[in-house]
Amino acid sequence: FHLSRKVTSVVPESCLLILLGLGLGGIVLAVAKKAEYQLEPNMFFLFLLPPIVLDSGYFMPSRLFFDNIGAILTYAVVGTLWNSFATGTALWGLHRAGLMARGVEAGLMDFLLFGSLISAVDPVAVLAVFEEVHVNETLFIIVFGESLLNDAVTVVLYKVFNSFVELGPAHIRAMDYLKGVASFFLVSLGGTAVGLLFAFLLALTTRFTKRVRIIEPLFVFLLAYVAYLAAEMVSLSSILAVTFCGICCKKYVEANISHKSRTTVKYTMKTLASSSETIIFMFLGISAVDTSKWAWDTALVLGTLCFILLFRAVGVVLQTFVLNRFRLIPLDRIDQVVMSYGGLRGAVAFALVILLDRDKVKAKDYFVATTIVVVFFTVIVQGLTIKPLVKWLKVKRSDHHKPTLNEELHEHAFDHILAAVEDIVGHHGYHYWRDKWEQFDKRYLSQLLMRKSAYRLRDEIWDVYYKLNIRDAISFVDQGGHVRSAAKLALPSMPSRTSISESSVTNLLRESGSGACLDLQVIDTVRSRRDREDAAMHHVLRGSLYKPRRRVSA
Repeated sequence: FHLSRKVTSVVPESCLLILLGLGLGGIVLAVAKKAEYQLEPNMFFLFLLPPIVLDSGYFMPSRLFFDNIGAILTYAVVGTLWNSFATGTALWGLHRAGLMARGVEAGLMDFLLFGSLISAVDPVAVLAVFEEVHVNETLFIIVFGESLLNDAVTVVLYKVFNSFVELGPAHIRAMDYLKGVASFFLVSLGGTAVGLLFAFLLALTTRFTKRVRIIEPLFVFLLAYVAYLAAEMVSLSSILAVTFCGICCKKYVEANISHKSRTTVKYTMKTLASSSETIIFMFLGISAVDTSKWAWDTALVLGTLCFILLFRAVGVVLQTFVLNRFRLIPLDRIDQVVMSYGGLRGAVAFALVILLDRDKVKAKDYFVATTIVVVFFTVIVQGLTIKPLVKWLKVKRSDHHKPTLNEELHEHAFDHILAAVEDIVGHHGYHYWRDKWEQFDKRYLSQLLMRKSAYRLRDEIWDVYYKLNIRDAISFVDQGGHVRSAAKLALPSMPSRTSISESSVTNLLRESGSGACLDLQVIDTVRSRRDREDAAMHHVLRGSLYKPRRRVSA
């Protein structure tokens, strides 16, 4: 696909993979007279979904995610509940009105169960389409974060309604409804707690891998997958577990492991996620060929398509109206249109409908056919038209701008200023709590989860400056440049151990501003810890920030 930019610039890769799967499935069916290859739910949930969710959580822009966590949780939880109940109830109304075929034997609980699974906004489909559209960062993180957490909520809601269907409408009592509500919150919060626990264990483990660097990437993948399996074994939300494990462990893991291990983790995780996405979309196409498990009802299919589009739009508008009263930067009508149109369904809904028990849910075949049509419609039709829609509405696009050192410094300065203002006026808002969390993290968590050398030398100014230099060096080499000497392109590195002589730091600062940079590693006499830190910062300022950075051009 990537050999033809004209095709991939118009048709999303997910659509092409589904069409390829349809072609392969047609060939298999024509040759073998039987579609033997299906997307099995166990294979999907145990092997294909975890790498995608881990990749999404680990590389999630955490600052942007937590800045919009209120909106994301509202759309994911309240929006999912609204879509599930509204869609299920509306379809039940159509059935009661006699608009569906007689073969659709389903009650209210059956339609609510179907409404819960068809409300699953698939992160795989959303990520595949929205990354190609390049909408602005805030809109992307809200839609993608909602789809990621929406899946977890959907699976929990699906299990609750499935248990009600197994009990039977005649045997459901008021206490069962209360248990269902309690189970919803217990499974969601329990999965999050499991993810936080394994994130803590993963960060703590990588603190002691300095002498065995080769196994660092193994620990990252192993413990994250164990978090997923552990949550699944105790009937908690495994999607939430691996999501929050990835989000919360990255900061400490990246500080502890080596640069080579970070590179290995990044590309291995991206490769696994990309491979899983490819397999999922291809098998969706292949699975649709086997019509022996289908049962078609036009009213059910058209009603489902209309209701999921209508109720998502209504839910987005109502929730955004409430959220905008508390947001500093409100979501405008154009953003709401894109969010409403971006509710793509995918493999999660298909896997859940395949898991239905035909003995308990008599209309399973009708639900399977409807789900396949909905998935194909949202991924192909909406996926093809969302890019022209974004251009027509003139949605603010992502500029892929990487912040400079000056911008990073000013951003941190404004964060502290806003936290100080909230503290002065006595308002405990977002900036106040974020500042308190950073203080708690710096005082306790970082000291516990980071090795001492990584924590001691963790200076934000230095870290930003070092990353900018690394980026310049990579860009310089990629453009065909040749580094002939250290003076031509300096890539400073923070010394792992610093010490100073009997001379005070004040005397060091009084030295004449020559081009030479004091090498603190050759001085063996060690004084206090504060002297070492002052000398280290003096070394950085004189060696790196004393003069403007040289811009190297090819």
